[in-house]
Amino acid sequence: MKYGFDFGNFEITKREILASISIIAVMILFGILISSKISEYQMDKNEIYNKAVKIESQEMFQYGMDTNVGNAFVYGDLKAVDTVTYPEIGGEYMYVEKVKERYTMHTRQVAHTRTVNGKSQTYYTTETYWTWDRVGSEDIKCKEISFCGVNFTSNKIDLPGTDYIDTIKESSNVRYKYYGVGTEYKGTIFTDLRDKTIPDNTSFYNNSTIDETIERLESDFPIIIFWIFWVILIGGIVFGFYYLDNRWLD
Repeated sequence: MKYGFDFGNFEITKREILASISIIAVMILFGILISSKISEYQMDKNEIYNKAVKIESQEMFQYGMDTNVGNAFVYGDLKAVDTVTYPEIGGEYMYVEKVKERYTMHTRQVAHTRTVNGKSQTYYTTETYWTWDRVGSEDIKCKEISFCGVNFTSNKIDLPGTDYIDTIKESSNVRYKYYGVGTEYKGTIFTDLRDKTIPDNTSFYNNSTIDETIERLESDFPIIIFWIFWVILIGGIVFGFYYLDNRWLD
């Protein structure tokens, strides 16, 4: 038989199946090469993590910055030195976001089927629906934070994620939602202690000890994500190859 499989819209020939095996083999080979590079990069990072100093006291933290100790994991309390809020919600926070939402009407086409003279037909109607849509936002952030007993400007450490605080309606079709970061957390940073400070935007691992943070950073998650993406990509390429009219294989 000339054709291996017939799917109506397109057909897959035996020659296309054989050709696709070659495509898959080449893609897997490239995948192995790329994943090996990712593994090498991860191993280099793991070596850095394993050699980093582990600090859990204010004295050692300050000493490390003063003496340019380099890479370090530091465990301690992250606190707001000054706090911020909006008058309408009260409370104290490191950071607050105020999101404006408008109740907006939308339309969409909805498909229906009906039988006419024994044949199924598809027709469409316009449906109206309403949603709260984000139309703007503003935020405020504290100027100074403290980590492990040492004060920094708030841009030195990435703050934990926000939590929902409250919703206040301005009118029937306008409301404001508030999200904020609390005033005190405990966790670990991985940073470079140098020039009596730490780099801007240092990552903070909330509720994680030093050992838990190292385990998280040394995970094989990037490799797993890569292979999931690569398998999906291979499947898409092979499907596209089958879908084409590959007359050159006849």
